[in-house]
Amino acid sequence: MSELLGQFQRDGYAIFREVIDQELIKEVNDHVEWLQERHPEVRPEQLGHVFLKDDPFWVRLVSDQRLLDIASQFVGPDLALFASHYISKPPYSGQPVLWHQDAAFWPLDPMSVVTLWLAVDHSTPDNGCVRVIPGSHRGAIAEMRDNTAVESVLGKEIAVEVDEDQAVDMVLAPGDVEVHHPNIVHGSTANTSPNRRCGLTIRYIPTSTRITDPEVPYPSAFHLQGDPGVNSYQPKPRYVDGRHFPFTGSSDWT
Repeated sequence: MSELLGQFQRDGYAIFREVIDQELIKEVNDHVEWLQERHPEVRPEQLGHVFLKDDPFWVRLVSDQRLLDIASQFVGPDLALFASHYISKPPYSGQPVLWHQDAAFWPLDPMSVVTLWLAVDHSTPDNGCVRVIPGSHRGAIAEMRDNTAVESVLGKEIAVEVDEDQAVDMVLAPGDVEVHHPNIVHGSTANTSPNRRCGLTIRYIPTSTRITDPEVPYPSAFHLQGDPGVNSYQPKPRYVDGRHFPFTGSSDWT
């Protein structure tokens, strides 16, 4: 763990292998397909936190102790969820995520937050894996600009030149977790391969970080562990058979 923490401080990212077991990853995969069936009008790259507050499986997943134990190494033991988002790039047509820094978007004060990127599929350069610029988290937060020339997940890109020769591909297997700093410059290419590339982004904050968005409680703000701190939170959803995605342990959420 100390080696990975040192890499995170130096490079702005670290990779934890085989965090989530394959039985749960199978349920995650089924959950993605269930969400797509329920929301056919939504691109699979956009299955974001607006769907989170009434989804017991999603909250169960981001509450998994194995993920909380990793997050607590970076932002402390008192944890809340800020946001979470499936980015599922379909074969041949998956949209890119243009170069950006997460901190340019988020209503957090202070910007104390860590992203855990859980691989649902194998994530490779061929199917559009995450790419990072090591050490860029030590720089300033750059302006963002609109980019309508390319159909992309964010519709925006960083307004400074990025040396793509410095980029490192985050090659992951299902169940691996990549952790990155909110200031690191990162993105991903389009998926033109025959293989889907799906991952779940999970943004954990210490409960001392305030969500400054005017919508209170924030749609995906959930208290997960320790002292509740300064925010108000969504109530944890209760599982209703026939309404929610069925999962192992759902009876504990009724």
